Amino acid sequence: PAPPDTYTLTRSSAASDVYKRQARDWIEARLLRHGALLLRGYAVHTAADFERLCTAMEPELLNYAGGDSPRTAVRGKVYTSTEYPAELEIPLHNELSYLHQWPRKLFFFCERAADEGGATNLADSRRILAAIDPAVRRRFRERQVAYTQNLHDGWGLGKSWQETFETDDRAKVEGHCRAGGSEFRWTEQGLWTRTVCPAVIAHAETGEAVWFNQADLWHVSSRGRKYQENMLRLFGEDALPSNASYGDGSPITDRDLDAVRRAYRETEVVFPWRHGDVLLVDNVLVAHGRKPFKGRRRILVTMAGQ
Repeated sequence: PAPPDTYTLTRSSAASDVYKRQARDWIEARLLRHGALLLRGYAVHTAADFERLCTAMEPELLNYAGGDSPRTAVRGKVYTSTEYPAELEIPLHNELSYLHQWPRKLFFFCERAADEGGATNLADSRRILAAIDPAVRRRFRERQVAYTQNLHDGWGLGKSWQETFETDDRAKVEGHCRAGGSEFRWTEQGLWTRTVCPAVIAHAETGEAVWFNQADLWHVSSRGRKYQENMLRLFGEDALPSNASYGDGSPITDRDLDAVRRAYRETEVVFPWRHGDVLLVDNVLVAHGRKPFKGRRRILVTMAGQ
């Protein structure tokens, strides 16, 4: 059977409840098989429609506390997908893989497709892992990845610690860091954090090994060598707004990062948006990114499951 439409999902009758369970089972089975599903042509036109659809499938949506990407809350726990500059590509990544807790599912909604470009690229995390040079794979498995941040106190490059943790309460921030296994200290500029996470994990339900990290995206070289040189000159390595190294403190070499980026290029597929599209992603099985665009573009996102 085809997935139900939004109207059926949001009805409260007993028959609808049965249909909801059937629809969730249908979606879950295919999401585990394919890693991502596109719902196209349904009655989803606004952020409110999107929120109702998502909560019908996953009643408990998640906030974005601790997240690094610049985004704005639209309603409830629905956010803009990112406010990263339009002219830049966002590399493939698994959401919040730089923390010890991450959402299992992502829901994206196209409120407005870009005038030009702006496609989302996707890649199977199992295929990414298989495509990476075995020696590089082994180093990442053994050493893991350390993510460091220097979050400012209201003025500076990137997000402030208040924006990142969605609070101005230092005690809540400290509790969040402790719960997430992050080292932290308050500085004159704001907050420094360091979190060591695995580079490869097993999917909780299928047991399959997957590439699951943001080493290349967090690394200071992510926007090219010239950008890297400028950032190091401005901040120095210890004060970079964000950076990644191996978990044992050793630097990740250009050769290892190039091997990862090559595997991403070899495995990606590109997904062009249409207004009203809803994309469901298993955040562990599939990595996602964004191509540069021109004109206006508005993709919304929410997250569920841990």
